[in-house]
Amino acid sequence: MDFVSMRMAEVAPLRDAHPLDVIEAVASELEWSFERSGEDEIAISASGQLSAYTVSYSWMEDCEALHLACAFDMKVPRNRVGEVARLVALINEQLLMGHFDFWQKENVIMFRQTLVLAGGLDPTERQVEALFDSAVETCDTYFAAFQFVVWSGLTGRDAIETVLFETVGTA
Repeated sequence: MDFVSMRMAEVAPLRDAHPLDVIEAVASELEWSFERSGEDEIAISASGQLSAYTVSYSWMEDCEALHLACAFDMKVPRNRVGEVARLVALINEQLLMGHFDFWQKENVIMFRQTLVLAGGLDPTERQVEALFDSAVETCDTYFAAFQFVVWSGLTGRDAIETVLFETVGTA
């Protein structure tokens, strides 16, 4: 065994359980509809205010990270791809955590975020719920902006201004 292999064996983290076991327990407890498609992936169906979402958690052992991807069903016509990319950049400038991606090959818009669990840490139930809630809330916040760009022909800037306007006072 070489030095690097010995060093890795010495610091290999010991976990109480597989990180996705925690997510599966939370999903069961909260009666979320889910499917564990493999040892390192679980998909949860979520209903937001504006759309249905698929929230997938993936465990990436090599970097000890729990990756969340939240996708919604919206096909982007070719003539709107550039404006969707501009909208993604405008939205991402405003986000403190996570980011949106547009995967042109799959024609999918998704929100992604990662929880690093280095050193053998296990995710807590609260962290799992916070990641989930944050993803659905962020997608709900910007879903209409994507619709405006894709279906109404607005620019990314106009779409984001439309969905982020703040009302003042009460009616």
